[in-house]
Amino acid sequence: QVKLVESGGGLVQAGDSLRLSCAASGDTICVGAMNWQRQVPGKERELVAAITSGGTTYIADSVKGRFTISRDTAKNTLYLQMNSLKLEDTAVYYCNSDPIRLGCGYGRGQGTQVTVSS
Repeated sequence: QVKLVESGGGLVQAGDSLRLSCAASGDTICVGAMNWQRQVPGKERELVAAITSGGTTYIADSVKGRFTISRDTAKNTLYLQMNSLKLEDTAVYYCNSDPIRLGCGYGRGQGTQVTVSS
């Protein structure tokens, strides 16, 4: 079983930066691609960024040029660097992992709140 724990959320002003972290534990050898999703109450969860085990990244158009995803395999940690934050970035941010092979499970974090104020 893969356990994911997010940290780094908080209350910031528009234009500020935050770095979210997601620490993986448990069956970390099962961790393949990882991603960050966010959700606002009443709306569907949105994929923000993803990274494969080989380091290939995807960034959603809504955050492209402002957010960067990275991972430190040695530390089993996923990051989301968020710059130039906007009011519309306010959401709960979730970390997720996909299984690297059959027999491995998915990882789901509990989420961390990011609130951007004007």
